[in-house]
Amino acid sequence: MNDIDMATVQLGGEKQNFILSKKDFKTGSKGYYAQGKMEANGKRFQVNILVVEIGSKPKEK
Repeated sequence: MNDIDMATVQLGGEKQNFILSKKDFKTGSKGYYAQGKMEANGKRFQVNILVVEIGSKPKEK
């Protein structure tokens, strides 16, 4: 079984996992992103996650 990259968000005592997808950003940086919705304290929230690898942007010459 393959490892799946995940991030867990905890809000108001509720936890939800989000699957991270690889991303090559327009700036040249590399990392991961996820988005989705979750419920906490009887309210619904939209969640956006960005994970950017520090130093992954190519150096300009």
